[in-house]
Amino acid sequence: MSSIKSRWASWLPLLPALALLAGILLVPLVKTFIRSVTRGFRDSTFTWQNYADIFTDGVTMTVLGRTALTAAMVTIAALLIGYPYAYLMTRVGPRARGILLVMVLIPFWTSVMARNFAWIVILQNGGPVQRMFQFIGIDDFVLYGKTAGVTIAMTQVMLPFMVLPLFSTLGGIDRKLLLAARGLGSSPTAAFWKIFWPLSRGGVVAGVILVFTLSLGFYVTPALLGSPQQSLVAQLLAQRTTVLLDFAAAGALGMVVLVVTLALVAWANRVGGTMSAIGVVASNRTKDRP
Repeated sequence: MSSIKSRWASWLPLLPALALLAGILLVPLVKTFIRSVTRGFRDSTFTWQNYADIFTDGVTMTVLGRTALTAAMVTIAALLIGYPYAYLMTRVGPRARGILLVMVLIPFWTSVMARNFAWIVILQNGGPVQRMFQFIGIDDFVLYGKTAGVTIAMTQVMLPFMVLPLFSTLGGIDRKLLLAARGLGSSPTAAFWKIFWPLSRGGVVAGVILVFTLSLGFYVTPALLGSPQQSLVAQLLAQRTTVLLDFAAAGALGMVVLVVTLALVAWANRVGGTMSAIGVVASNRTKDRP
């Protein structure tokens, strides 16, 4: 009986935070779901038609596919840039590491709107990018208003969310493992792919899921740099709520995106936790050796 009381007592400090989360997160989600299974704002008749329309209206699935593809390209680009950068941060001295870390954090100190307007200037017709391609003989190359331009700008915005988890994971890998592999005759490339890369996959999974899920719901950059013909799911949600006032359809689409995001996060927690456990076991075994 005393153990039950102590268990409940340990939860008491969390009640205010749980109540706050329920008020600002769960209640709106429940209301959104209830609205998504009705016919409209003034008609509360139960129906699954809003969810069926997502797969049959010929527009929503196209936008969802474009959003997923854009988010995947942003994630891959952020990983290809962020992994070597995070690895470099673990190899340099404290002063250089601090400079590299500040360079990663600078985007957080700059307004998102300012960064996006800077990208508009860079990618617009007659901008530096177009003039550079004209210099090498490629005319009429404009990225503004296209998915490629949105992808480039989103990669710059999302890069810190890839670098920071990778830096945390790579910095915790014991370098003695690589030295042991080299001592046993392994080449640097083989040692990296067989030892270092598997131990870093926990951070890779965390960064990939973080960037991908954030990119799925990103609104500002696609709205400013994209075009209505190349809109993403966040723009479609904004159009249905602010222009069409179709809150039921917007709620259904939002719930679908939420379910996909939660599934990805659950998978990331499972895979990332497994990879982290493998890394800890391998590191501990190396440290226990004479």
